Amino acid sequence: SGEPSISIAAMMQGSGHVVGIDLAAASLQVARERTGARRLTNTEFLQVDVQQLPFADCTFDRVVSRLGVMFFFDLETALRQMHRVLKPGGRTSHLAWGSMQQPYFQSTIGTVLKLLPDLSVPASAKAMFKFGEPGVFAAALERAGFTKVEERVQKVAWNWPGTPEELWAYFQDVTIPFKPVLQAIPADRPDIHRAVLDALRACSDGQQVNFGAEIVLASASR
Repeated sequence: SGEPSISIAAMMQGSGHVVGIDLAAASLQVARERTGARRLTNTEFLQVDVQQLPFADCTFDRVVSRLGVMFFFDLETALRQMHRVLKPGGRTSHLAWGSMQQPYFQSTIGTVLKLLPDLSVPASAKAMFKFGEPGVFAAALERAGFTKVEERVQKVAWNWPGTPEELWAYFQDVTIPFKPVLQAIPADRPDIHRAVLDALRACSDGQQVNFGAEIVLASASR
């Protein structure tokens, strides 16, 4: 699939109960709709700040997050909170973006920056790729008190099941960290949008836009 529409941290208890959390109410509603459609009855979703988890110590067996950890305002506090709510021996696992130098971002925002060289990547967007440097994620987990830390880079298929036009519209709508760059595209520069679409079409097979992606996988134990 393309970039996920939700980045919910999920915490699992031994009973098989899953608690999903996010700050965004819209993301939680999408999650509720998806689990409802699948008739899953062991889930609940709460609007919660990961830096202030309202759960007792040693509550969960697993804490996982898919493309969420890059956006934690206070990473150390968030990881320490995860450590706190895990049971002894419990495991946390995370997926994060690697380097920005990969097709999904180079075809989209990279094309814009090439044509508008006076613009630069905002700090909020750079934070998305902070784990692309080897060892950064592992060190953060260790500082938070985790042990048996593992980190690796994995190359995967990252495909958009639709047209280049749909993908570019989606990117502009949801990729908030790059909003300052996107909003700076002059109204009289339709060539920029055409260039992005040309780059995306070069990756399209007519059915979907095919990318390879570089992601960072990290896990650790309490």
